[in-house]
Parts: sequence; C-alpha cells; structure tokens
Amino acid sequence: MSATPTPQSLETRRHELRKTRMVMVDGNLTVNLRTVQRGLSARAYHDGYWGFASAPLHADEAAGLEQVQRLAMTHARAMSGFGPRAPLVLPPAGYVGCHQRAGLTPLTAAECNERLAALHAYCRRRYPGLRSTRFVASDEHHAKELRTDDGGDSLARIDRVACSFTLVGEDAAGAPIEVDEILSGPGSLADLDWTPDALAPLLEQAHEHLQAKRHAVAARGGLRTVVLAPALAGMLAHEAMGHPCEADSVIGGAVTAGLVGQRVASELVSMVDIAHTWNGAEVMLPVYVDDEGTPARDVPMIDRGRLTGFMHSRETAARLEQPPTGNARAYDPHDEPLIRMRNTAILPGHDKLAQMIEGVDDGYFLVKTGNGQADATTEFMFGVTLAYEIRGGKLGRAVRNTTVSGSAIKVLQSVDAVSDDMVWQCGGYCGKKQPMVVSMGGPALRARAHIGGE
Repeated sequence: MSATPTPQSLETRRHELRKTRMVMVDGNLTVNLRTVQRGLSARAYHDGYWGFASAPLHADEAAGLEQVQRLAMTHARAMSGFGPRAPLVLPPAGYVGCHQRAGLTPLTAAECNERLAALHAYCRRRYPGLRSTRFVASDEHHAKELRTDDGGDSLARIDRVACSFTLVGEDAAGAPIEVDEILSGPGSLADLDWTPDALAPLLEQAHEHLQAKRHAVAARGGLRTVVLAPALAGMLAHEAMGHPCEADSVIGGAVTAGLVGQRVASELVSMVDIAHTWNGAEVMLPVYVDDEGTPARDVPMIDRGRLTGFMHSRETAARLEQPPTGNARAYDPHDEPLIRMRNTAILPGHDKLAQMIEGVDDGYFLVKTGNGQADATTEFMFGVTLAYEIRGGKLGRAVRNTTVSGSAIKVLQSVDAVSDDMVWQCGGYCGKKQPMVVSMGGPALRARAHIGGE
C-alpha cells in the first residue's frame, strides 16, 4: 500500500461563530435567536489543486483534526482527475500572533428585550402617527485558530454589532412609506449604546425624512448630476469597483484585468481596502491575518484616479506574480477561504458637503440605498430609498424610491467634488458564495449618473 503523498500546503482552522438576533415589530418580539457553531476544517494543496474538508467540533478534537486533514488531502488528489496542473509556488503563510478584543459583559436576552421595548415605547410616545415600528438588534463573534505547515499559529477575532430600525408611515394618499437607519460597530450589543437617549437624534432625523416622503415626487429619469451621500459612495466602492478588483474576478475576466495604470476615476478619487488601521485607529472590522495565515495589508486599488492593484489570496498572488494581501476569508466553520473585501473605502477629499450641494443647479441628493448589484464590467444598479431634489443649490422635495445606475468607471471619472468627512458602516453582509462581514466607508461624492424615473 503506497503512502499518502505530502501536500504542498496544509492549513487547519478551529472556528467558533456565535450570533444573536432579536427583532421587535410594534412592541412584539418576533425573533429571539442565539446560535453557536463550532467546527474544524483543513485545506490541502497538492499537484495544483485544493482539497477542503470540515466537520463539527466534538469532544475528541485530535481525532476530528486527523480526519479533516486526511479528507482534505483525499479531495485534493481527487481533483487531479480533471487533468494535470502544474503546482504553483505559494507565498509563505507563517503568521504568528493573537488578536482579541476585550469587550463589556454581554447583555442577556432579557436585557436586550427590555431595550427593544423601551425603543418601541419611545416611538409610540414621540411619534403617535406612525403606522408601524421595527427594531433589530444583532451581534456576531468569530474566533479562528489557524495553524499552517509554514509555522503559522494565530488567533483572530471578528466582533460586529448592529442595531437598526424602520419607521413606517403613510403618504398623502394613504400608501405606506418607510425610512430606516442602522447603527453599527465593533463589539457586542453591550458595547454599542442603543438606548432611547442615544438613538433619539437618529430617530428624530428618520421621522423628519418620513414626513418629507409623505409628499415625495417622482424623479426625472436620465443622466443627472447627483451628490452621493457616504452610504451610497461606500456601496459604489464595494459593489461596483471592489468586486472587480478581487483577483479571482480579475482572472475570471473582469474588465479591470487590463486597466492597471490607467485612469479609471477622477484625480480626486482614491480607494483602498483597509486591513486593520486607518488614520491611526483600528477600523470597524480589523483583520490582521487572513484565513490562510497571510499577514493582512492595505490594498490601494485606486490612487488619485489610476487603477493600482488587486486583492489576493496566496494562489492568485502566485498566479499573477504579485505579493499576497491577506484577503482570503471564510465566514463560518464549514466554509473555505475566498478572496473577500475587509474595510473598503473611498478616501475623503477637501470639499464640504453643503458646498457640494450648493454647486448643483439641477440634480439630486441621494441619501440612502436599500440594495445594490454590480457585475465584472463595473456596471451597477442600486435602489435609492431616500433622496431629495436639488434646485438652484438648495435641497427641495423628497423623491419617491428610485434607482441609480451606470458604469462605476464612468461615474467615478465624472467626480468633481469629494467631501472631507469619513463615514463607516458595518451592519450588512457581502454575498459571494458565502456571506461575509465587511465594512464600507467613504465621503460624499458629486458625479454624473443615471436616475430611474419618469
């Protein structure tokens, strides 16, 4: 019987994922979910192919580890049945370090329920005309212990919390309208201040927007001058330019493959996928080491308008002869690492938002987006759930739900003003075969884009 061949790379991960999600609708607790997943996984690289295996974490951890390592190697060998492939010389993955976050004592389910009820009661007293309220409180915590055959030995944590709300009212014709808001950050529900006093300014602002939407008008469709609030600028950075700068998409034919060194945006635009630190402080979701054991570093994708680089795993770095960037990430214990963004942002400029609006004679201020999609050509379409007309440099009437679309490259090339503030948010997920916690940031942008409407 022949001996099992030695893999050219082997990594093992012990991964625990804890999640909390509570939803209160009109004072009724409709969701109260707390889950824990624990698992072991292994990934082996042999003869140019990867094999992956995972299993739940049981009492006999040593036996489970041996099993997933053996299966990963078996799967890698099975993949060679698709044909011979020259193995790549993968960059080393020997990061050693421990990264944990000290937080406050977690809130109990009863304490979270009390806060949700207090928020609902506050809205009932303050805004008696509301048709409905919805509050969502959630957090999740990832602990990943990774060992590699290069000597890597690391413990990495991701801790993310979010509290969101939706206020529902009626427009002048009696049809339902709504405005939502989210507060997010690192840590747990104990670390985020989501009491009624803390959320009062956000609730008041949302209620003012809701009243404006009662008399909203349809947008005038076509190519328009728009001021994108930071939430939309962050979405544009992530969806429309970030994904085409993931190296697996580049290899798969994304339009960015042939644009390195070329101008893809205005000179006012720089965009970076930040690993863990920006402007001297940790970002919302700091990643010091990825799930292959590669030290994480910042990836400047656009520098003053020119495309400069891509996000990599070890394999794509070897394939494109570039240094690895630490972007290989796995969401849950049974996922294998894929190239994923971390904290993607357009960097702030020197303009003031008020002055950017004053410089628009006829256009739109796009405030909030509900969803977005883009493809490898950088063509995108985002839903716009809150927007205002700009007429003669002043904000006008609210606009009914609409869309903004175009080529991200053309939109970014048209940018003529970038605000000097930086707004971060990490409340959502990125979808790419598996979900992923990410954060997006940015200033406001003034540009030209297509608006859906009459």
